[in-house]
Amino acid sequence: MIQISKRGELGRGRALAVRAAGLVLGVLLCALVTLLATGKNPLELFAAMVRGSFGTPRKTWLFLQNTAILLMISLAVTPAFKMRCWNLGAEGQVLAGAMATTACMKLLAPSIPNALVILCMLITSVVCGAVWAGVPAIFKARFNTNETLFTLMMNYVAMQIVSFFCVKWENPKGSCQIGIVNQSSRIGWLPEIGNRYLLPILVVILLTVFMFFYLNSTKHGFELTVVGESERTARYVGIKVGRVVIRTMLLSGAICGLTGFLLVGGIHHTVSTTLAGGQGFTAVMVSWLAKFNPAVMGIFSGLLVFLSAGATEVATSVGLNQSFGDMLTGILIFCIIGSEFFINYRLSFHKKNKEVEHHV
Repeated sequence: MIQISKRGELGRGRALAVRAAGLVLGVLLCALVTLLATGKNPLELFAAMVRGSFGTPRKTWLFLQNTAILLMISLAVTPAFKMRCWNLGAEGQVLAGAMATTACMKLLAPSIPNALVILCMLITSVVCGAVWAGVPAIFKARFNTNETLFTLMMNYVAMQIVSFFCVKWENPKGSCQIGIVNQSSRIGWLPEIGNRYLLPILVVILLTVFMFFYLNSTKHGFELTVVGESERTARYVGIKVGRVVIRTMLLSGAICGLTGFLLVGGIHHTVSTTLAGGQGFTAVMVSWLAKFNPAVMGIFSGLLVFLSAGATEVATSVGLNQSFGDMLTGILIFCIIGSEFFINYRLSFHKKNKEVEHHV
């Protein structure tokens, strides 16, 4: 009675309308759940969610900074995903870059000037992130291993390395945490441009422009698109698939390493196993929802950061626990993702044919 079929190309306006309908449905469901479960005015909760991101100037800057970091990781995984190479190791690649940055801050200061320390931090973080993605890429290109499992396992290796050094360099003793690195000398701390939040935002704006140009206007972007559509076609036109896989994964890892550099050198000035905060996996959703469009990724990154900050504000200011705020966030995200189904597929309803028996 119900037939699901692949939908043809849907116009941009209609696709936007479907996504808007999914968002509106999610808001209505959240309002209904709030009313039934707590008896509180749903508008009060939505107002709290807005305050969570824009209630003060500091919260607004923090919202922009967190959006920039999520967008940066999303941009990192996008080239690999567009090539249909499932890089799920962004979390570990960010940690690899962050660990390299922390090591430079602890081992090089104060033996060399601050500018050289920062330069070494930048180079080593990018290289380590690229290596962390390059190892699965080489095995994928040479031995056709499963890059999904390989990159996932590399996440856990990176976490254990960070855990080891957190114990080795713990400060204070017994805390199993590195603590703020070079807090008194500030060697290795990135300079503030305007305020402490602006530098990552400026970097990700430049990176977004670069990635849009790279994917749409360069030979490398064309090659990875062809490989993603059909490896046979790519080989037929002379594209070396293995080389494209390795090159693209190295680029993804390098951007993740750069993210780790910004997180340690410019934002937190320390490293831990939870530094990336699960954003390596959230970035997968951002990239897919945006259809690999770097400009649209900014919108979805902002939306997810807004929902996360709103859930925290609901928990603190309205008197409900964090789980309820997370549940509302989950409902909204589910409806947004669900709208993608109706963009890509069509539901057809048919009347069931009744079998008529003829008696002789």
